[in-house]
Amino acid sequence: MASRLASRLLLRRRPTATISILRSCSHVRHFSTQLLEGVHRYSKPTGGRNVLSNASPYQLWSRSFASENGDLVEAVVPFMGESVTDGTIANFLKKPGDRVEADEPIAQIETDKVTIDVASPEAGVIEKFIASEGDTVTPGTKVAVISKSAIPNEAPVSPPEETSQKETPPPPPAEKDKVEEKSPKVESVKKQEPKLTTPPLKSSPSEPQLPPKERERRVPMPRLRKRIANRLKDSQNTFAMLTTFNEVDMTNMMKLRSDYKDKFVEKHGVKLGLMSCFVKAAVSALQNQPVVNAVIDGDDIIYRDYIDISVAVGTSKGLVVPVIRDTDRMKFADIEKGINNLAKKANSGALSIDEMAGGTFTISNGGVYGSLISTPIINPPQSSILGMHSIVQRPMVVDGKIVARPMMYLALTYDHRLVDGREAVLFLRRIKDVVEDPRRLLLDI
Repeated sequence: MASRLASRLLLRRRPTATISILRSCSHVRHFSTQLLEGVHRYSKPTGGRNVLSNASPYQLWSRSFASENGDLVEAVVPFMGESVTDGTIANFLKKPGDRVEADEPIAQIETDKVTIDVASPEAGVIEKFIASEGDTVTPGTKVAVISKSAIPNEAPVSPPEETSQKETPPPPPAEKDKVEEKSPKVESVKKQEPKLTTPPLKSSPSEPQLPPKERERRVPMPRLRKRIANRLKDSQNTFAMLTTFNEVDMTNMMKLRSDYKDKFVEKHGVKLGLMSCFVKAAVSALQNQPVVNAVIDGDDIIYRDYIDISVAVGTSKGLVVPVIRDTDRMKFADIEKGINNLAKKANSGALSIDEMAGGTFTISNGGVYGSLISTPIINPPQSSILGMHSIVQRPMVVDGKIVARPMMYLALTYDHRLVDGREAVLFLRRIKDVVEDPRRLLLDI
């Protein structure tokens, strides 16, 4: 009986229990909305309501990145690479008031290795630039503020108004003339000004005649040029560099190119150049003399079982050395495509740091600029570099007769601490044999 009475009482009180549960749920829901609004202070109830703090931590945190309505966004310096910590703003590609699209470059940052673009995170109008050209910036530095809802700059309209306003005042010059007539003292002062400036221009005959400063220009050295200068000087100070020379008869190689250049383009879509021939010859020579592909690391010698050849490319900003990976596994067409791709990126400043790191051997072709002979400098941390030069018709003795042949001088600069003269001469001799008779590559002899 007692249990039945208890169950009846519970049934009767269910509506009130349900109401209390719903009320508690509404309180929880109200409290959760307060938390989402960023309330972190609760004051004691006054008058049956909770007093809420107006400050929102999320809003305070987000103001440094966007406005309260989310209209403003900021373009920041991107990640530059593991070994690059800062850069210099070289130039701005846009101006305040210009319209930009998402991921469109608005500025260029020059590092000691590559040039990096600062892209707009959203489409909009550039409101202002926070940094200036020449500033040193690090990843995450704010460069520009972009408004997503602003209208592009009406600069073409506003300046004419200003100019028109400036052009309307020309009538006052007449009044100025009257004032000048009334006050002749002003004219006398103006006449004395040129007299004050003339004496400094006079110089005694004994003083040396230096060129005027107007014919001199002082500009800051680009970071890439600083990096090149430091690396070359470090190379001279570190390596025991020695250069050996040889000459190559290019007759057979040039005949091979002329005979198959059209078919090569038809099949592979790229021209057959000399660089791919010398890269394949260098691969063969490195396989015959592995020590040339090695490097000194402290008290150890690291021998590489792979061949990544760096190709020096001259650009307007300086010499860059992109790397062709695994050239020992590549064919002529693959090498030519790789060289063309890297050369285009180098001239446009689109090379990445990874594309210039990790080479084991370098080839530099100074012949494209007309160099007859030179001594190239090793590209650290490699141990050797091959220098190609211009092809010149020279008299040569062939089968007891003097004939004109297209000849090229080759130069191999190597680290004498690791590579002996014997290995260096044999290395260069192998390149000479392969270039003069390309059939050796086919027969592997």
